[in-house]
Amino acid sequence: MNQLMRFSRLHGDSKVAPFVAILVILTVLASAGNLLMPQDSVFYVSTYTITLLGKYLCYAMLALAVDVIWGYCGILSLGHGAFFALGGYAMGMYLMRQIGDRGVYGNPELPDFMVFLNWTELPWFWSGMDQFWFAMLMVLLVPGVLAFVFGWLAFRSRVTGVYLSIMTQALTYALLLAFFRNEMGFGGNNGLTDFKDILGFDLQSDNTRVALFAITALLLAVIFVISHKILQSRLGKVIVAIRDGESRARFLGYRTERYKVWLFVYSAAIAAIAGALYVPQVGIINPGEFSPLNSIEIVIWVAVGGRGTLIGAIVGALLVNYAKTKFTAIMPDGWLFALGALFVLVTLFLPQGLVGLFKKLTQKKAAVAEQSSGIAEEGKA
Repeated sequence: MNQLMRFSRLHGDSKVAPFVAILVILTVLASAGNLLMPQDSVFYVSTYTITLLGKYLCYAMLALAVDVIWGYCGILSLGHGAFFALGGYAMGMYLMRQIGDRGVYGNPELPDFMVFLNWTELPWFWSGMDQFWFAMLMVLLVPGVLAFVFGWLAFRSRVTGVYLSIMTQALTYALLLAFFRNEMGFGGNNGLTDFKDILGFDLQSDNTRVALFAITALLLAVIFVISHKILQSRLGKVIVAIRDGESRARFLGYRTERYKVWLFVYSAAIAAIAGALYVPQVGIINPGEFSPLNSIEIVIWVAVGGRGTLIGAIVGALLVNYAKTKFTAIMPDGWLFALGALFVLVTLFLPQGLVGLFKKLTQKKAAVAEQSSGIAEEGKA
């Protein structure tokens, strides 16, 4: 057992409280800059910037979900974009039902795309989606059940490594093809859009935009703290032991497939929450979110920031997406090449990501200071 604990030692030096404090302070400042400052003030934060920051935080939550499963359990999922999109579609269905007779065709029951396709009645799986509590339940339930079924079948069969990664990518690609079909009842290739309000609040209002941004920041902080506590617990130590040596953990009596399934479902739920928060802020959800390329991008965010650190995943998502926003404005066709080059450079020169580099520099600085202090004490003696 002692070997297992040493084998599964976690990063106990992660700075949870400072990160949460910084996130809360920046959220308050950005919100105040939008709601309280005049537009000609240097401290004014535009609604566009608030929406962009909210989208970045959703991506940070998604990266956190991947880091939980990849960084701490060694399961490289190339399909987490599917859980993100499913959560987004559940929220999108609720928002579409809230439009009512304010749509282009004025039908109080059917969304516009169903009227356009000559549908005469609402599909059974849209029933109840006009209730917020039911829609939020579906946000968690649908991706969670899918993750449980997929994980149970895969992990019970002891599928690991690149084979598991290919299976997760095949899963999200299959959903991509399915949701592109008009017959599925989710808007086909156009997806769901033209949302009006959420819980009676106008989605175009500055107050609503700021509230969504603040809620996203709050949930990111809560999920970060919960994930940190879980991974620092005995459960987390077993999970890391499975990552570093599953056969050894199994030999010690642990049902490793159960731990992996549980963590996979937990990770999928985080991704689904991120998708549900993403849709009302961006204003659209379409099958493109299922694209395998999106799931690969998430892995790059985590790799850049530093996997197995939680904070690194968040930092990587924020930095890479900020760079994407700037770079695509300059060279729209060159972003994918830049992203690929970034991944290669990080893999070769920063295998532990930016957080790992920061730790190395900090340790080196501390070692130099300690050495200098020792030399000074010898000189005094």
